[in-house]
Amino acid sequence: MSMTANEQMHDNLTVSLGFWIYLMTDCLLFASLFATYAVLTGGTAGSVSGRQIFDIGFVLTETILLLTSSMTSGLAYVEARAGRRNRSLVYLAITIALGASFLVMELSEFSHLVSEGYGWQVSAFLSAFFTLVGTHGLHIASGLIWALTLVVLIMKRGLTHDTTKKLMLFTLFWHFLDVIWICIFTFVYAFGVLS
Repeated sequence: MSMTANEQMHDNLTVSLGFWIYLMTDCLLFASLFATYAVLTGGTAGSVSGRQIFDIGFVLTETILLLTSSMTSGLAYVEARAGRRNRSLVYLAITIALGASFLVMELSEFSHLVSEGYGWQVSAFLSAFFTLVGTHGLHIASGLIWALTLVVLIMKRGLTHDTTKKLMLFTLFWHFLDVIWICIFTFVYAFGVLS
């Protein structure tokens, strides 16, 4: 049974409103984590600070990967709106590859820090760091699962109103994660190296 134009508009507004409410709750979550990090950043307990452990070049590479993936997710949506299924899938696949590369780099950084003896249990600073950056990483992992699901849906159902709407919501979510990462890069890494 197909939806009328009014029903589609109402459905779009309801879904969009619900999604924006979700994003705002995620903003509150990250705001809390940033505030916690700001309070605990000086709590090194005689251990290392960000200046001693952050590799800004490595993190800059992560940032470029994630920002590029944001662009390709947007292009996937633009191609979907134009009805170009294959191009949309290619851009979505590139988004997934770039996002997965970012996540592998983040996990590599965590593994390196833990192997050097700088795990989350060492100091308040490191606990706040791992919690903030790790929460972002969990969101990236969730986004990758969502993107893979979209690939399957688009391959099975094509570019329907429903799949295109889901792609739009994913793209908004992915852009949101980029904004959060820019804040992490600035306040955690850049300020951490400079302080």
